[in-house]
Amino acid sequence: MNIPEVLRQHSLVPVVVLDDAADAAPLADALAAGGLPIAEVTLRTPSAIEAIGRMAAHGGIVVGAGTVTSVEQVDDAVRAGATFVVSPGFSEPIVRRCREHGVFVLPGATTATEVMSALAAEVTVLKFFPAGTSGGAAAVAALSAPFGQVSFVPTGGIDAASVVEYLALPSVLAVGGSWMLPRSVLAAGDFARVTELVAASVAAVAR
Repeated sequence: MNIPEVLRQHSLVPVVVLDDAADAAPLADALAAGGLPIAEVTLRTPSAIEAIGRMAAHGGIVVGAGTVTSVEQVDDAVRAGATFVVSPGFSEPIVRRCREHGVFVLPGATTATEVMSALAAEVTVLKFFPAGTSGGAAAVAALSAPFGQVSFVPTGGIDAASVVEYLALPSVLAVGGSWMLPRSVLAAGDFARVTELVAASVAAVAR
């Protein structure tokens, strides 16, 4: 699966924090119904790996693991069914393990030094994180000048108002965020509302 092309096609990546793995399948349906059949499930809760497994088994959605900070987590995520791995920073061991598994890896970078380290490892698609506190769209544009071969997926501190600024940049492949998936809405099991919020975000980006 060509994950960069999937990212470019959808422009948005919902960043998911799930407290209950039982919500994984209905969430997958809600995302797909809203026009965004992709999710980055962050490994921030004890239920995350199980949730990835349930979403992958449910089908109809491309599911990845986020907040991956160790090779052991890479193994767990891939075993569960993740087709891509997102890390908050650049880690050569994590990149190497993802390649061993044959899954796409999206490491984080916010400085020229980190970008150069990634390029030395032949990584040309990077997560720009935390975007909101690292200079925002202006910082991505500045980094893109000397590193024209790099594509970015900004994440962190992005909302419905700022997403368009990032997507206007040629170097931005997609934008990740949780603004369309409020944790309170997920906790309430209001998946109809999730579909509405996702559909609204997709429509806003399309405009």
